[in-house]
Amino acid sequence: MVKTVYLMRHGQTLFNELKKIQGWCDSPLTDLGKQQASQAKGYFKEAGIQFGQAFSSPQERACETLEIICDLPYQRIKGLKEWNFGRFEGKPEFLNPPLPYGDFFIAYGEKSQEQLMARINQTMLEIMATIDNDLPTLIVSHGAACRNFMRVWEHLAKVDCNQRLGNCSILKFSYEQGQFYLEEIINPN
Repeated sequence: MVKTVYLMRHGQTLFNELKKIQGWCDSPLTDLGKQQASQAKGYFKEAGIQFGQAFSSPQERACETLEIICDLPYQRIKGLKEWNFGRFEGKPEFLNPPLPYGDFFIAYGEKSQEQLMARINQTMLEIMATIDNDLPTLIVSHGAACRNFMRVWEHLAKVDCNQRLGNCSILKFSYEQGQFYLEEIINPN
């Protein structure tokens, strides 16, 4: 059975607005972030998409985004959390190295990009193994987590993977026999 999953980034947060590095540290959605989540909700409603199940990173910004989009009960999954940027958490974004970050954060006590990719991929595979219906699945996570999950499966993507993933960007994947196929990148804002 082919399953559909919508993996999306949370709405704009206070740290996004202030241009601060935000991984495992958290900040609330701004008014704009709540608006972005409402626009994503509108996109799903207009497209006639009704979710059978929903999952979120346990971080406040992801949960709040999901709660604006749908009123399904949902599971908070630690494996959907953002990359931990270690000592860079809460610091100005200009301190980030050029993309891709690769192993940069290992020197600051954190995981490599490959480790993040492995974590988010394993988590997504585990989630999809629990789905026993053909209704779409909503998963709300974070920018680097979404981007790096997309990198794992870019060889099977049906669209250009180099598009920007702004707040509340939606990645539509089909899932079949243990593989994810990126079908579309939706920017409802």
